[in-house]
Amino acid sequence: MYAISLGDDGAELRPLEPWRAEEFLAHIDRGREFIGQYVALPDAVTDLESSRAFLGSYAQKAAADTGRIHGIWTDGELVGGVLFRTMDLGQGTAEAGCWLEPSAVGRGLVTRAARVLIDWAVRERGVHRVEWHVAAANQASIAVARRLGMRRDGVLRESYLYRGKRHDMEIWSVLAPEWRAAGHGS
Repeated sequence: MYAISLGDDGAELRPLEPWRAEEFLAHIDRGREFIGQYVALPDAVTDLESSRAFLGSYAQKAAADTGRIHGIWTDGELVGGVLFRTMDLGQGTAEAGCWLEPSAVGRGLVTRAARVLIDWAVRERGVHRVEWHVAAANQASIAVARRLGMRRDGVLRESYLYRGKRHDMEIWSVLAPEWRAAGHGS
């Protein structure tokens, strides 16, 4: 359908739609253990049916204007993604998130992709506040939040039960005036 260039290295951001379920499942399988360290995506996508259902739920969110999901491709291969897990346009808020398979780590792909998504939300959709919820131990994702110009709002202590263990959840955010002042996007 369309692809947005993420820079000179050929990386692209594309919509992740239900018809890509097989490709999405293969990608999750390649990064299952790594991705699953902090996020439940690999627990939700375990076979072709659940892959279709997961992407279908985001197609429904897109249709309802309550969320979005995009994949990151390098050299024609899906290696990660960014999403708005939630979007409440009435309140002007959205929660962004990301994941990446190990082969794509360390190249700035998530930061570049998240910039595109956040810029669209702020400039095109009028979102005032974009949040980033991250396990306190997930230093790579916290580094992305910092590179995006987000500020840490606080820590929800032991608020996230994941795989039988309680985790602290940090909440980071950027406000539309901060985003614009930083000169992101257009």
